[in-house]
Amino acid sequence: MREVVLAARPIGWPKDSDFGIREVDTPKISQGEVLVRVDWLSVDPYMRGRMNDQKSYVPPFALDAPLAGGAVGTVVETTVDSLPVGAIVTGSFGWREFDAVSAKAVMRIENDSTPPEYYLGVLGMPGMTAYYGLINVGDVKDGEVVYVSAAAGAVGSIVGQIAKIKGCRTIGSAGGPEKVNRLAELGFDVGVDYRSADLRETLAAAAPGGIDVYFDNVGGDHLEAALWNMADFGRIVMCGAISLYNSSQAQPGPRNLVLAVQRRLRLQGFIVSDHFSEMGQCISDMKSWVREGKISVDQTVVSGLEAAPGALIGLMKGENLGKMLVKVS
Repeated sequence: MREVVLAARPIGWPKDSDFGIREVDTPKISQGEVLVRVDWLSVDPYMRGRMNDQKSYVPPFALDAPLAGGAVGTVVETTVDSLPVGAIVTGSFGWREFDAVSAKAVMRIENDSTPPEYYLGVLGMPGMTAYYGLINVGDVKDGEVVYVSAAAGAVGSIVGQIAKIKGCRTIGSAGGPEKVNRLAELGFDVGVDYRSADLRETLAAAAPGGIDVYFDNVGGDHLEAALWNMADFGRIVMCGAISLYNSSQAQPGPRNLVLAVQRRLRLQGFIVSDHFSEMGQCISDMKSWVREGKISVDQTVVSGLEAAPGALIGLMKGENLGKMLVKVS
């Protein structure tokens, strides 16, 4: 079988030579394990941080070893009665065509009409990030103004739609007219092309009374622009800072952070794994909202294991609409 390994730690933007594809023996399973044919790979921004050799909330990828992340696959060999051959499962698998994993580390996907890859997007980590970030951390309320950066991405697009369900006015920023047009189709009240607009001034015009909740996926100048336009006692949900992930040197923080004091703001970072014990409610609500047409799902799919490195690089460049996925088999 084939697998994708980390050949070198990137300096700045990752490039093709930082990855390698090699052939290895298909793994053997031990008692308590299943052999999974990897069908879908999730490509997520946090993976860029794992390519660096530094301590974080998840360990770094090892050099000359497969990358790994969220995936969906089919059990092809088993030692566990509850996971028979043919069962569809999701978990953290290697970037490889087959993986041997503990039965305790996978979740069997319900056999219904839901596309299995949704468990890597709207029903998986990005959907839970949007759901718990906005509802639990952002404490969003009916009638509030919610601003979302990277609003056409896997997390941001769901945040905006949940905010509409909760009765909020929604503002989303994205790069390019195609993505901004998509925000309108998803129900955002205002879409901002940050590449062609002054973000601070545009937000001021879109939210003259101030922003109550900013869901930050980008950091940098987006966070600074939001701080200028926050309402008193506003909340900033600090989910990610993709604009900084490929910087080879530390970047300065927002120059206007003192506004957090003046406007009595709450800035809170969070990790979605803190809420995994509550995932049942999220999956139930998301399935209902998708079924009722209240949430639309966007996916960017590339085919073939060998396309995975390019998909990650493309994600960093904002080439995706919605969830970035690799269809392995």
